[in-house]
Amino acid sequence: MFTATLLGLAIGALLGLTGAGGGILAVPALMLGLHLGLAEAAPVALIAVGSAAALGAVQGLRHGLVRYKAATLMAVAGGVTAPAGLLLARHLPAAWLSVGFAAVMLVIATRMARQARRISARTPSAGGEVHEAGVRDKPCRLSPATGKFIWTRRAALTLGSIGAVSGVCTGLLGVGGGFIIVPALTRFSDARMHSIVSTSLMVIALVSAVTVASAAAHGLALTSLQWTFVGAAIAGMAVGRNFAARVPQAALLRVFALVCVVVAGVLVWRARV
Repeated sequence: MFTATLLGLAIGALLGLTGAGGGILAVPALMLGLHLGLAEAAPVALIAVGSAAALGAVQGLRHGLVRYKAATLMAVAGGVTAPAGLLLARHLPAAWLSVGFAAVMLVIATRMARQARRISARTPSAGGEVHEAGVRDKPCRLSPATGKFIWTRRAALTLGSIGAVSGVCTGLLGVGGGFIIVPALTRFSDARMHSIVSTSLMVIALVSAVTVASAAAHGLALTSLQWTFVGAAIAGMAVGRNFAARVPQAALLRVFALVCVVVAGVLVWRARV
């Protein structure tokens, strides 16, 4: 029981801080920590991550951090392309896919770490915001008046493409969309990391809800130990989101970069077993 609680808290807190990493780390954590098989661990991880992400999204909505229209568009686009990823996964070697995606994770980690260094080197403005050069060239820009995305054809295509790519990756590797959504929104929008994480959590919650509903319809039942993990993940999310509000943007980027490195290691490990 203690192990399940500790693992759930860690996974939930990590997801709350970075908006990613929950699903792909939860499965090996359940397999190694609770000695579950892959077939048992996957649905438990899905329910835990989806439930925790839903709580994080609700908290973000209450604080005006979630760009819910963008999240809905990305979730729909990801739902459309995920079957294509599943189809490709049947025809491509799983080990090659895992190693390839691990390489992508390392590239993302490097870029996030560099961006964190650039932000740390700048002097924040009066409101604590750090304004990056080239913001005007980004396709997804926030309105100074409303704090919401300015919806243009370019913005819609960019957000839809981000969702579509995350859906393909989810189908290919069973990896949550957060690892695509968070760095992509960081690159193509002027939203702050806190808002990006909250928006990513809403996408994860929406996508997970459909899959969880399908699993429940087929008679999925969890043990008390597994429910303990789920409950702890939800509690960890609450802690992570509250703590994230006090963490500087550069620090969150560094945490995300570190998580990417850990995930790359997990993917390589999965490719070998």
